[in-house]
Amino acid sequence: MDYSLMMLAAATAGLLVALLITLVRAIAGPSLYDRVLAVNSFGTKIVLLIAAMGFLAGRPDFLDIALLYALVNFIGTLAVLKFFRYRNLGGASSIERKAETQR
Repeated sequence: MDYSLMMLAAATAGLLVALLITLVRAIAGPSLYDRVLAVNSFGTKIVLLIAAMGFLAGRPDFLDIALLYALVNFIGTLAVLKFFRYRNLGGASSIERKAETQR
């Protein structure tokens, strides 16, 4: 057996263990930001896993899927953090609406 495939299989197994540990942190995180960071880290590890599995399966088009998932993970994390900070994702906030009605 080729040693590069064995190393990639070992890296994939290591990624699966890291995913399990990250999932535990996402569930047991003491604060919201710890949980969001754990979910973002989970998504990053999934991107690495998709790329490794694509290489193991001989399907280089999995890299396109991994890049798309990385973009969705990044935008999703920003949206969640914005929502929990401002309590909305777009439009005028309640403070801005109050200021406009008082004019």
